[in-house]
Amino acid sequence: MLVWYSRMEIKVNFLDNLRLEAKFDDFTVVADQPIRYKGDGSAPGPFDYFLASSALCAAYFVKLYCQTRGIPTDNIRLSQNNIVDPEDRYKQIFKIQVELPADISEKDRQGILRSIDRCTVKKVVQTGPDFVIEEVENLDANAQALLMLDPASDTSTFIAGKDLPLEQTIANMSGILAGLGMKIEIASWRNIVPNVWSLHIRDAQSPMCFTNGKGATKEGALASALGEFIERLNCNFFYNDQFWGEDIANAEFVHYPDERWFKPGRKDALPAEILDEYCREIYNPDGELCGSHLYDTNSGNVERGICSLPFVRQSDGEVVYFPSNLIENLYLSNGMSAGNTLAEAQVQCLSEIFERAVKREILEGELALPDVPQEVLAKYPGILAGIQGLEEQGFPVLVKDASLGGAFPVMCVTLMNPRTGGVFASFGAHPSFEVALERSLTELLQGRSFEGLNDLPQPTFESHAVTEPNNFVEHFIDSSGVVSWRFFSAKADFEFVEWDFCAEGENANAEEAAALFGILEDMGKEVYMAVYEHLGATACRILVPDYSEIYPVDDLIWDNTNKALFFREDILNLHRLDDEQLHALVERLEESELDDYTDITTLIGIEFDDNTAWGQLTILELKLLIHLALQQFEPAKELVETFLQFNDNTVERGLFYQAVNVVLEVALDDELELADYEVNFRRMFGNPRMDAVLGSVDGSVRFYGLTPTSMKLEGLDRHQRLIDSYKKLHAARAKVANLSR
Repeated sequence: MLVWYSRMEIKVNFLDNLRLEAKFDDFTVVADQPIRYKGDGSAPGPFDYFLASSALCAAYFVKLYCQTRGIPTDNIRLSQNNIVDPEDRYKQIFKIQVELPADISEKDRQGILRSIDRCTVKKVVQTGPDFVIEEVENLDANAQALLMLDPASDTSTFIAGKDLPLEQTIANMSGILAGLGMKIEIASWRNIVPNVWSLHIRDAQSPMCFTNGKGATKEGALASALGEFIERLNCNFFYNDQFWGEDIANAEFVHYPDERWFKPGRKDALPAEILDEYCREIYNPDGELCGSHLYDTNSGNVERGICSLPFVRQSDGEVVYFPSNLIENLYLSNGMSAGNTLAEAQVQCLSEIFERAVKREILEGELALPDVPQEVLAKYPGILAGIQGLEEQGFPVLVKDASLGGAFPVMCVTLMNPRTGGVFASFGAHPSFEVALERSLTELLQGRSFEGLNDLPQPTFESHAVTEPNNFVEHFIDSSGVVSWRFFSAKADFEFVEWDFCAEGENANAEEAAALFGILEDMGKEVYMAVYEHLGATACRILVPDYSEIYPVDDLIWDNTNKALFFREDILNLHRLDDEQLHALVERLEESELDDYTDITTLIGIEFDDNTAWGQLTILELKLLIHLALQQFEPAKELVETFLQFNDNTVERGLFYQAVNVVLEVALDDELELADYEVNFRRMFGNPRMDAVLGSVDGSVRFYGLTPTSMKLEGLDRHQRLIDSYKKLHAARAKVANLSR
């Protein structure tokens, strides 16, 4: 028997006197005690936070209900009173009251009250949490509280596609993660219709490392999430586009022990050792791709050359080296999988490649698919129960055969939301018709509540909205892209086929993998595969050039992530740059023609804390601050006006730039004197803010709000946690490599 828990790690630090600090995710909460209890009264007490949590949670569900129905909350008021039993202070009544405007309908009044009843804090308190108090030798060493295995249990649940029972699969993968020293926590479960489960898991010490799982059962969903977590560790996906720090950049290897580095040729030509002729025709059709386009983003170590990873060409077994930069820029997570066996991983990997390629062909071609007949759906009562659950909630569901006439193992389940006019086309693939259909349904509801289905985009007859490249990226990330109305035509472009690519017996996965490879071979596609076993699990990555890319090949030239290398060092060293270096940096930003609203986190591959000025910083604001530091008031004024008109930064940051704007107005007007306005500026904006503004304008304050850092990443705790996570993988790979020598 397997027992698993949702959890969130909260670490507590002891501060001065009775003050305490709780850290979780990227947040810090400070608690204190009133002066009468020997505290300093500097913050609410722990119990005060507990009381406030239920009121805030109730208000959240009210807000959610109103937002999805277009009801303004300006005149809705909510309060909570705690009534304490005089004979037992631990027995309390939480009375939540809500005041609603007179123009809200009776139906919505009842709906709002019911929404409060769904408050998560309320339900946890009513259920009654259990507390386990224990001593451990090292908090960080207690790396696996995800599940416990009962060795006396003989339960073995087999599902199609898995070469081991779910219980053993979960135990094996959990053990691998524990061995790496990763604390995996289940952040949430969802099961809003029958036989459709999903969950969200993450690394407690580096929450940016997370995956979602889905399945017809709890066990299936958990195995899915763990498998995805391990595949993404093996393929370094959690760390894509990020700077891995100078230690890793200069280590014996950066990505994998078998990587090779090749220098660009004369005139920045592609090294002869990378790719093959087939791939070069696809990735460099016009001869514009240069060696420098393929420098590694993660290390930034251009002196070493182009970091390249070995893949085996499936047609003849030859090794072909693919630049790590090319893979990260074009493929995202497409074509990666982990499994109990290599064949199992290959089937999963190839199925997803077909799912996404066929989905793209259908959506961009605005194709209409045939409905699955009701008598066929009736063969799968578990899936039908989930579909009926959605229908009963008022969501019409269309079940489509996406095999394009039986050519590919792909299905589609599409949900319509009459409340908002939005639609969601979810695809799934597997050699089994039933499994592909199940995956389409579970993908549809992965991590979603009924309220979450209110955010779906509306379909359109405008073809360009469907075919533009970013729409497919949105479909790839979370299936939230736009769908054509032509997709819903009753006149299908294909006949329905009750297809089946399944094999049976002990070698079923191997036979199915061979069949899927065969489809690609018949299409004339070369296939390249890398197998990763350094971490104790079998994972593979499969690339199918000109078929499995997510981003357009042109991005290697025009939107390559290694543009970070032109800016990363200077931006991290911003406070140390002299005026000449600042001039050069702002000129490079202008000449790059990058979107002003690109955030600096994305530009340079650094995970800043979202709640800081760095985390909110865009190219526009960075240029603005540089112009202020250089006393270039006219371009600074122009950028401030743009910032105030279009930026959705914090209220505090907005007020700061409002004040900067009026001070620059005065500074640029020869007829105005700052002394005539300063008193009222200070009354409007406050002395601390005005001190920062005046200092920013006179040059005594530089880059207000941005704490100094450098290439050593001082103070960037969020990013350091990400690097620490990657170092666990790096150490495991180095250990295996050393043992094999």
